[in-house]
Amino acid sequence: MAGRRDTGLAALAGVAAGVVTIGVGSLVALITGPTSDPLVAVGSAFVDATPAWLKDFAASTFGTADKVVLGIGEVVVLLALAALAGVLAARRWAWGATLVVVLGAAAGLAAMARPDAGTLAAAPAIVGAVAGLLTLRALVRRLPGAPGRPAPEGVRRRAFLQATAAAGALGLVGVVLGRAIGAGARGAQSARAAIRIPRPATSAAPVPAGVDVGVEGVGPWQTPADEFYRIDTALVVPQVDPSTWTLRVHGMVEQEVTLTWDELLASDLVEAWVTLACVSNPVGGDLIGNQKWLGLPLADVLARARPTADADMVLSRSVDGFTASTPLAALTDGRDALLAIAMDGEPLPVEHGFPVRMVVPGLYGYVSATKWVTELRVTRFADATAYWTDRGWSPEGPIKTQSRIEVPRPSSSVPAGSVVVAGTAWAQHRGVTGVQVRVDEGSWNDATLADDGGIDSWRQWSWTWDAEPGEYQLFVRASDPQGPQTGAVAGVIPDGATGYDTVRVTVT
Repeated sequence: MAGRRDTGLAALAGVAAGVVTIGVGSLVALITGPTSDPLVAVGSAFVDATPAWLKDFAASTFGTADKVVLGIGEVVVLLALAALAGVLAARRWAWGATLVVVLGAAAGLAAMARPDAGTLAAAPAIVGAVAGLLTLRALVRRLPGAPGRPAPEGVRRRAFLQATAAAGALGLVGVVLGRAIGAGARGAQSARAAIRIPRPATSAAPVPAGVDVGVEGVGPWQTPADEFYRIDTALVVPQVDPSTWTLRVHGMVEQEVTLTWDELLASDLVEAWVTLACVSNPVGGDLIGNQKWLGLPLADVLARARPTADADMVLSRSVDGFTASTPLAALTDGRDALLAIAMDGEPLPVEHGFPVRMVVPGLYGYVSATKWVTELRVTRFADATAYWTDRGWSPEGPIKTQSRIEVPRPSSSVPAGSVVVAGTAWAQHRGVTGVQVRVDEGSWNDATLADDGGIDSWRQWSWTWDAEPGEYQLFVRASDPQGPQTGAVAGVIPDGATGYDTVRVTVT
């Protein structure tokens, strides 16, 4: 076959064949379902295999863009392997073909392993791999150095590049069409638009006018729905038709219960302000938000099922297979633990769990805030484990009291005189009772708390500092009814970060 001087062209042939593989797989997935798309299946398998430290790194480094970064990285790796397949195929066809078959088989197995895999889940990977093999074979035969190419080298090279460009373009069209048609064919958005949210049987308590501290630079007390953080394991947002949605409650119960969407809407729904937080939120981080939720109390659902006396955990399951382990007591002790259907009076956004998700005050999301929830299995911590528990995180995740400085910004310069220091603190289901600020190693100073929006919501604060020129480090700590938050520094693994948020400022 081709000599070493054609290595670059052979790699280019492999890349074009790789794009064809992705494009054809994406088109076939329009029939077999979005989670069977080879890129989605392999990416989901990678997420499932992610160790706790790597998940922490991704969330803390990329935040809500972690899935975009994963997707880009996956495409880069795949195209690099495709380029290698091209080089191998140019040296010896069997080598390159074997690599393509192995990659296709891996993608097919990953698709078949998904919780919602159908009988044809492996079809996109198989058909895509076949298309890629045929494309690679055709392009390798067109390499300028391939046997049986009597035309002048310039003509051969030009013909090869034209064929490669055409193959790559067709593959790219397949990718774009697959994504565009797939997004357009998903019915969750249209179903969401048709829903009229019923009035709550119990409205949320009125919010005091002073919950916002009124300092420019401090985020709003109510997080806009389109700015609410999203951290989950779904590479493709599940599209759930509410007309077919059901919730199964089973396990250690006296009576199994199945709840339909219509039954849920007809129930006595409750409104509640609840601040949700991700366990991967670093000290001072923004993987946290406060919203008004509407839903059915989980205690009412569980009361119908009547858990047995020895049960202590509810294993919730998402339509995409994610599971969370929630203490049964947290769902039945009177707190506003909800099967939520709305945020701020509107149906849940699809990416935030439409049509139904869990919202449980006082617990990190990885053990409580299951999106697209379809199953509650009443069990015991000793008998069952959940998605992140299996990956090294604690089975129970009570939110730790934390606080952050939002004004002034880190490494900023402020004029000498009266400087306003402000931010937000949280101690869900306990309530923030105080906030203090310290300058360098000085004494703690009491901040002024904004009005209290409830023990399940965060609380804003401010403090006025008589600042003189110099370089300073500001510290903040919050208190709940049990005392001040700990200053001991700990990472997010296995049950949430601790320590004081700090900001360095220059006073001029």
